[in-house]
Amino acid sequence: MEFSLKNEQQQLLSKMATNDGHGENSPYFDGWKAYDSDPYHPTRNPNGVIQMGLAENQLCFDLIEEWVLNNPEASICTAEGANKFMEVAIYQDYHGLPEFRNAVARFMEKVRGERVKFDPNRIVMSGGATGAHETLAFCLADPEDAFLVPTPYYPGFDRDLRWRTGIQLLPIVCHSSNDFKVTKESMEAAYQKAQEANIRVKGFLLNNPSNPLGTVLDRETLIDIVTFINDKNIHLICDEIYSATVFSQPEFISISEIIEHDVQCNRDLIHLVYSLSKDLGFPGFRVGILYSYNDAVVSCARKMSSFGLVSTQTQHLIASMLSDETFTDKIISTSSERLAARHGLFTRGLAQVGIGTLKSSAGLYFWMDLRRLLRESTFEAEMELWRIIIHEVKLNVSPGLSFHCSEPGWFRVCFANMDDESVRVALRRIHKFVLVQGKATEPTTPKSRCGSSKLQLSLSFRRLDERVMGSHMMSPHSPMASPLVRAT
Repeated sequence: MEFSLKNEQQQLLSKMATNDGHGENSPYFDGWKAYDSDPYHPTRNPNGVIQMGLAENQLCFDLIEEWVLNNPEASICTAEGANKFMEVAIYQDYHGLPEFRNAVARFMEKVRGERVKFDPNRIVMSGGATGAHETLAFCLADPEDAFLVPTPYYPGFDRDLRWRTGIQLLPIVCHSSNDFKVTKESMEAAYQKAQEANIRVKGFLLNNPSNPLGTVLDRETLIDIVTFINDKNIHLICDEIYSATVFSQPEFISISEIIEHDVQCNRDLIHLVYSLSKDLGFPGFRVGILYSYNDAVVSCARKMSSFGLVSTQTQHLIASMLSDETFTDKIISTSSERLAARHGLFTRGLAQVGIGTLKSSAGLYFWMDLRRLLRESTFEAEMELWRIIIHEVKLNVSPGLSFHCSEPGWFRVCFANMDDESVRVALRRIHKFVLVQGKATEPTTPKSRCGSSKLQLSLSFRRLDERVMGSHMMSPHSPMASPLVRAT
């Protein structure tokens, strides 16, 4: 019956409506569904799933709320700002408010250390970075064409750039042996593989700072990439939406700085994607920015932006906020300090039980190494471990498989979308899990280990959870007794 209904829908609806191109049926989104069905709450649902799969920046909303209260005229929905209501509410063309484009360009310069300049007339609005990526894909490539992208990469790229455009994403395979860095050899190998398969490569998709790695690309690598795309005469899309999340050295270097100061290239091939979703924590505002050095792309993208404009009410508020230089200076520096503190808290807590992470200096997440906890070095074992973390440990962390990682055992962990109490609870759960995992994977006969390890781990975790929650059962020398992980 179910098959019959599905077949009928395929006949009634378009291929777009009935295909799986969105990518929703992946572990990345399955983790979100697990959280949505059983969300953690400190009092109403203390045993629920803690959301650590959402890269959202909630660490500076006190500063933002303070600014909003002190600047009521920035909103047309206040007594102080109502005199601007009609001016903002009536039709505006798709270029965007001049004051909005000027303020965004200035903020982009500030985030990049004042080392580059941006022309407000090259700024094109979109409905978040998602809309900017898709618009660029439509402008630069035809169905069946391909973009090269280093692995691991953000799972949403499969949706944003492939689903409605029909283009392909081809991996540039990177490895942990050199901290997943892009090399000349790996770029050339991916390009040659596409040539052998008779696939036309139209572009190179770069995410800097990296999601999910939390790393920034060094100047030499960026020069190598620009040289590569220039030699191949293919486009470079540089996603820089995490550029203000850098919290330690090395500092972020924009692709704009590279083409302005370090290397000569055909600038018609260079395009940036930016948004305020990560740097300021405004994903709900859907402020996406496409910035291209190619006049034809700017013209076409601006026409296409009619399908995903930013509301003028939002533009008006953002223009006022980003024009306040004192505020932008404060939020950039404070965000960096708070991200550094939260990142350090988490990674030190993991180190207490021998869990390593890739060294990183940016982003709202880190790349956690659980390879030693796999029963074998396969993606099947990674998924088995992930399901236990989701359903038994009750943490939504994202498996490396969903990021197209070349090696099993890596997981992305987001840390900026929760309060301090949730951090302590999450760390306590991880500590307990690692202690149990060590017992559950003690040597047994091959047959019994293969058949019962998952059940053994599940039952052991529940028993330990019951024991550890009683403080009188906890050894003062246990890592669980550390104030770093003890819930207050």
